[in-house]
Amino acid sequence: MCSEFNLIDRFFVQENVSRDDVDLGIGDDCALVTVPEGYQVAITTDTLAAGTHFLADADPVSVGHKALASNLSDLAAMGAKPTWVSLALTLPQSDEKWLEGFCRGFFDLAKQYQVELIGGDTTKGPLSITITVQGIIPKGSALTRSAAQIGDDIYVTGNLGDSAAGLEVILNSHKNVKGELEKELEKRHYYSTPQVELAQDIRHLCHAALDISDGVISDLGHILKQSNVSAVINVNNLPISSELVTYYRQDKEKCQKLALTSGEEYELCFTASKKNRKAIKQIATILNKKISIIGEIIDKPFNGLPDSVQLFDNNKLLDWQLLGYDHFRREQ
Repeated sequence: MCSEFNLIDRFFVQENVSRDDVDLGIGDDCALVTVPEGYQVAITTDTLAAGTHFLADADPVSVGHKALASNLSDLAAMGAKPTWVSLALTLPQSDEKWLEGFCRGFFDLAKQYQVELIGGDTTKGPLSITITVQGIIPKGSALTRSAAQIGDDIYVTGNLGDSAAGLEVILNSHKNVKGELEKELEKRHYYSTPQVELAQDIRHLCHAALDISDGVISDLGHILKQSNVSAVINVNNLPISSELVTYYRQDKEKCQKLALTSGEEYELCFTASKKNRKAIKQIATILNKKISIIGEIIDKPFNGLPDSVQLFDNNKLLDWQLLGYDHFRREQ
């Protein structure tokens, strides 16, 4: 069984990315990095706990990918370029096979985005992962939740709903045999693609943005509240995969509701002026990224609340009472 420092040397130092702006990395009390002149540092932290964000017996490769991807998605939401990451691991035991798989998933993604691990901690206890990722962005150019403007288009990237369906597959694995469709949805739950490149290229064309971690109906509400506006969404414009439709046996309404509430999608939701439609579409096409306009930012809400979302099926107002994911709601 490896000691803590042997674990660090074996699994976290040898596989690491090397960046020129890291002056002092793993091995000292603190890391030292150099921030380019004219840039700000964007910082985000997420904790993933076994039993809440992944099953304790989940493939460690997928856990490593998901842990880093969720944080990179936060940086993408602000249009930042990922640079450095810190990792705190709490492990029930020194499991070398689990660590090997976790690090493969983690560092494959870190290398893709050239993110260097600059420090962290390991300790013994119930399995959990805490990651802090930092990125850089030109001063004054970060996308925030508070800048949506009346008349803006509301965009989302990718497809919505697959992550929730994938989670359903995972939770029912003990009683159902997984076919190719189920395996694909499970993969989409664990292996999200943070929209880092797209966000950096379109940030000058957008007003507000965030990543979809708790369901677009819930996450969009944060933009609306902080921007003091409301929104209308046409559910027929929600991007839904053919796999999702097949999995739920052509139940269109179920797929639409899932697209609105599915958590851990790690796609982007952003707003932009209608005059920028062509430019945004061109950039997305060049990067081979799917984007969809699902609604519009409005001024006067229907019910008097500044952060309301009204759902329409074309011109028909829908009375769907939907909630996004909340870690603590199940305790209430």
